[in-house]
Amino acid sequence: MGLKILHTADWHLDSPFQGFTEQQRQFLKEAQLQIPGKIADLCRKEDCDMVLLAGDIFDGEARPETVALLKRELKRCGVPVLIAPGNHDFYTAGSPWQEDWPENVFIFTGDLESVTIQGLDCRIYGAAFRSMDCPAQLEDFKAQGDEKYCIAVLHGDPLQRNSPYNPVTNAQVRNSSLDYLALGHVHKAGTFRSGETLCAWPGCPMGRGWDETGEKGVCIVNIEDTVKVQTRSLHLPRFYDLKAEVSEDPAQAVEAVLPAVPGSDFYRITLTGACDVDPDALLQAFAAYPNLSFRDQTEAPVEIWAEAEEDSLEGIYFGMLRKAMEDSPENARQIQLAAEISRKILSGREVKL
Repeated sequence: MGLKILHTADWHLDSPFQGFTEQQRQFLKEAQLQIPGKIADLCRKEDCDMVLLAGDIFDGEARPETVALLKRELKRCGVPVLIAPGNHDFYTAGSPWQEDWPENVFIFTGDLESVTIQGLDCRIYGAAFRSMDCPAQLEDFKAQGDEKYCIAVLHGDPLQRNSPYNPVTNAQVRNSSLDYLALGHVHKAGTFRSGETLCAWPGCPMGRGWDETGEKGVCIVNIEDTVKVQTRSLHLPRFYDLKAEVSEDPAQAVEAVLPAVPGSDFYRITLTGACDVDPDALLQAFAAYPNLSFRDQTEAPVEIWAEAEEDSLEGIYFGMLRKAMEDSPENARQIQLAAEISRKILSGREVKL
């Protein structure tokens, strides 16, 4: 008999979503509050044996209605839910973690400790942040017990050895004797194996801005003879930071990088190239994409032939190129390109070949 786990972290419920319009903020807050219900639905659909929440479930001080929603949906999971508070929702006096929670929810409140789930033949270790920073909780740790499966859930940083947020090192993982180490904190998903232990972090289930772009989700972990981790999307709004090099037809360049079917995802397109662009006109042209924005990094169009008639080396050079175009129309495009590159070099502009 194997073990199936839903592992998730870094929901950051009640985030302020600064930098967006009021309408966008409201939309993102409502979308974010769908996470608990989607987790309960996925847990039941996947027939998971337990849920591990690896910290930063709240972004800071949580609204009472958000706490009530979380309690209701975690109860609906119908399986053990184990929570390791992180640096944004650390365990302290007056925090929501001190309230009464459903019977199936266990919250780690201090130093590393373990909970045994007899029906699953499983021992779960966990700990809590008690402030915004935390020393290494796995230092000199080695799992004990006779249970078939041994797992830990922690909020910690596996990427920076000197991190103030519970640094997790390769050696700690290798010496832990765990089957699986479920982490939170890093918002981009990742895994590594050290010794017999697989360490994974799911990233955040929903991005909150342009530094958290692309697909997001949670982990479904299957533990039998080996440990296998799969990603599941919660189908929440995503952020895409794109580039479009514009020329004669800016709208065509933008259309090439956007999906064919508009949706509620957020797109920020950086416009590059040498062209006159009106971002406001582009927004009107693509009004079907409600969460679209532009950054204009275009340059003024290159005046290729501006000095073609002058009595100078540049004038002679560009005059020769223009005459070559007239004499060899079949090669006009190649000659024009050579002239454009030459003009950019002489103007100190970047040339992309």
